Amino acid sequence: MPPLRKPSAIEPVVEPRTGSRDASRRALWWLLAWSALTLGLIGIAIPGLPTTPLVLLAAFAAARGSPRLETWLKAHPRFGPLIVDWQRHGAVSRKAKWNATMAMAVCAVILWVFAPTAWAHWPPVAVMTVVAVWLWRRPERPSSD
Repeated sequence: MPPLRKPSAIEPVVEPRTGSRDASRRALWWLLAWSALTLGLIGIAIPGLPTTPLVLLAAFAAARGSPRLETWLKAHPRFGPLIVDWQRHGAVSRKAKWNATMAMAVCAVILWVFAPTAWAHWPPVAVMTVVAVWLWRRPERPSSD
């Protein structure tokens, strides 16, 4: 066995990695995945809370923090095709585009009716319009898949 030597002033002392930083990161990704999934599920019932982006965020975070949740999401009959289409092609189905557009239209009408002043409804309606245009510019699932 070679003799132990003292590190010189130039040589940095490298501590062995304990893995606690990696475990902390995985825990944060896990927390983000479950939080996004929970909000996405609530968004099914509450207009204005976007289900699709939250489920996609949950899949993104799960890939980094919970392989078991990621596998479950990809195998899910409702969420799986959505996630796989997005990951492979950046695609959104026509049905999801229509659902999102209709939900944003309902929210815009609600804002228009109940917002006390114009400044309270114009910015959200403008943002929803930009999102709808971006969404409809996304590709749809290729027919070969």
